[in-house]
Amino acid sequence: MDTERLPGCYRHPDRDTGISCARCDRPICPECMISASVGYQCPECVRGGSGTGHAPAANAPRTVAGGLVAADPQLVTKILIGINAAVFLAAYAVPGLAVQLELLGRYVEYYGAPVEGVSTGQYHRLLTSVFLHVEWWHIFGNMVALWVIGGPLEAALGRARYLVLYLLSGLGGSALVYLLTAPNTPTLGASGAICGLLGATVVLARRLRYEMRPVLITLGLMLLVTFVPLGGGWSVSWQAHIGGLVTGALVALGLLAPATGRRRAVVQGAVCVGVLLLTVAVIIVRTAALT
Repeated sequence: MDTERLPGCYRHPDRDTGISCARCDRPICPECMISASVGYQCPECVRGGSGTGHAPAANAPRTVAGGLVAADPQLVTKILIGINAAVFLAAYAVPGLAVQLELLGRYVEYYGAPVEGVSTGQYHRLLTSVFLHVEWWHIFGNMVALWVIGGPLEAALGRARYLVLYLLSGLGGSALVYLLTAPNTPTLGASGAICGLLGATVVLARRLRYEMRPVLITLGLMLLVTFVPLGGGWSVSWQAHIGGLVTGALVALGLLAPATGRRRAVVQGAVCVGVLLLTVAVIIVRTAALT
């Protein structure tokens, strides 16, 4: 009898169903059913969030690293480029600012002046130097590389993970510079962080089984620029490049580890914290040696 028919889905009335939303009790068909902690919920209830079901973003599309797919997948890269440009202009506008931001382990600015540098507690230099450039060609080249390498990587990892990767790579490059460079040798530039992004790109391409040849060629060119003198009165900090490259690759191995759900979040967090602690240990060792 017609009165014995099951109710129709509230979104698809022609589809009979015996399942109801655990929150609003509306009938839902298999296409509209979203698993909750207890039973199933309809799309509207999930979108609104609830104490017993998924959060509104629970069913949002995710990147390969588990991050949310953003409407603008290159927003963080644009912001980083903007920060670099702002610091570049500020260094020209404010006399002496560059000296206060560049990476220097230990130095005296003039006779009788106090000792300054990272070893005296100015640890901000380890990161501020990553955003500092004093030549237009330097910032131009680095920002082009950041856009080309960083944009696709941000889309693949998600904003938060990408930002953590960038900052840890920059810090790792600075830590190796601090450890192995003469303390009164100034170092600056985003190349360490960008090399970290390149290291992460190698890991990502390997993980997704992409064609490795273009990535390896780019890596080879980076190593060539790092270790082959190019002249022109300037030099490349191989310590920053190698430190950033290794740090970025290690962080990417954690971010792209073959795990799912909460286990993936634990692995990612543990690897990032481990890399940070290793970097801090290098900084502590060098500071102790200089003081």
